[in-house]
Amino acid sequence: MISLSDFLIVAAILFGISIAGIIINRKNIIVLLMSIELMLLAVNTNFIAFSYFQGNTVGELFVFFILAVAAAEAAIGLAIMMVLFRKSGTIEVDKLDLLKG
Repeated sequence: MISLSDFLIVAAILFGISIAGIIINRKNIIVLLMSIELMLLAVNTNFIAFSYFQGNTVGELFVFFILAVAAAEAAIGLAIMMVLFRKSGTIEVDKLDLLKG
């Protein structure tokens, strides 16, 4: 039988990997977007685990909303990245200064 603490440990590991991905690699936009998606996956794992062990479906409803927001964020983020790549020829964050006002 898998306990709640096992789910929370897996979610904490996923969250730690995503934080490490954001801190270690700040140059590539694709890696940053993937790290944010992994962070949202860790949060969703917590919601599902707590929802299952408490016996209600409120956590599962939150997961559907988070997945919808994550899909929209990924689509908008990739669209912005494609436009920036077409204008500057790179996806490195350090070289992108087109958005400065």
